[in-house]
Amino acid sequence: MLGTFGGALEARQIDASNGRLTADVTGEVETEEGVLVIRRIHVAMRLVAPEEVKETVERVHGTYAMHCPLYRTLHKAIRLTSSYALVPPAAGC
Repeated sequence: MLGTFGGALEARQIDASNGRLTADVTGEVETEEGVLVIRRIHVAMRLVAPEEVKETVERVHGTYAMHCPLYRTLHKAIRLTSSYALVPPAAGC
């Protein structure tokens, strides 16, 4: 999911390379008939970018998942969600 989101941003000239786009992934597991089953996965992404790109990033975030092979493969079996946060670039960079 991170790669698809990053690629979609790059296609819109928003730099997501060199560590600018990172993510923490959290999964929730339940027991079903004595077997551990993954039920939910959340991808919390962080993008170092200026505030001016927020509208484009929001639009991309709203549509990228259905273009992601992982999401399309698993979304009916596991609840997959994502979020993003914009982090302002460090001064002078």
